[in-house]
Amino acid sequence: LVTATSPLALITLLVTMAAGSIFLMWLGENLTEYGLGNGISLLIFAGIVGRLPVTFLQTQAIASTVNPASILAFIFMGLAVVYAIVAIDEAKRQIPVSYSRRIRGGKDVGGGSTYLPIKLNNAGVIPIIFAIALVLAPSMLAGLLKNVGNPVIAGFATRFAAFFTPSSLPYNLFYFVMVVAFTYFYTAVVFDTDKIADQLKQNGGYVPGIRPGKETAKYLSYIVKRTTLAGALFLGAIAVLPSLVQGATQITTLTIGGTSILIVVSVVLETYRKMQSYQVARSYDSFIR
Repeated sequence: LVTATSPLALITLLVTMAAGSIFLMWLGENLTEYGLGNGISLLIFAGIVGRLPVTFLQTQAIASTVNPASILAFIFMGLAVVYAIVAIDEAKRQIPVSYSRRIRGGKDVGGGSTYLPIKLNNAGVIPIIFAIALVLAPSMLAGLLKNVGNPVIAGFATRFAAFFTPSSLPYNLFYFVMVVAFTYFYTAVVFDTDKIADQLKQNGGYVPGIRPGKETAKYLSYIVKRTTLAGALFLGAIAVLPSLVQGATQITTLTIGGTSILIVVSVVLETYRKMQSYQVARSYDSFIR
């Protein structure tokens, strides 16, 4: 912790944070290249899991003052959240795609049909990260303005900080809206329907009943908007979940951090898929040999 606000202390803090961030980026890239799964995600996963023992010890210290029904409700909510995250992460809308037959080199190639999977949650945890950065900005600004010499500005900042707390309704409502908005924005960036429609057209693919090209792009955009709505509402609920659970169970030391659980479950599922793909690759190598 830095208690001094001198220029040297602030510069030292910035340099230390920058150096630590660069080191973690380097470590994450090496884990991705030589390890199993996404290195940055694994580092975040390790940080979240590493805090669990301390959190459990803090909860155990006050367990005698907490209603046992609240603890059981907390455990039930935690399991329900994990199940919901896994279900949403695996949920997909399958768009049927057919391929026309073509003649290449005197051979009949192509044909057949497959599916284009569209996940309910294409954005992952990124919208929550963007939203929390935006939501925390007013509180940080209010904290800085409380120390200014102007009593009017300082008084307004103090009242705003007391009004816009993580447990307040305006904070959670604004947080929810920002998560939904960023989910739509990020999904539009990572899932380009025009590009996918062009790729299908170039490869001789088409959606049955839909004309290739612009009509396919419009159809995919319509489907993505509908699936994104479900994913956005889910991410918004996950974002404000800690405040809701604390208010329902009155347990403040142990929180169901929706974002943390989402990251942990996503990393576990991604690592599991990587392990499966490696096993399949090894079985193919053994079969070829």
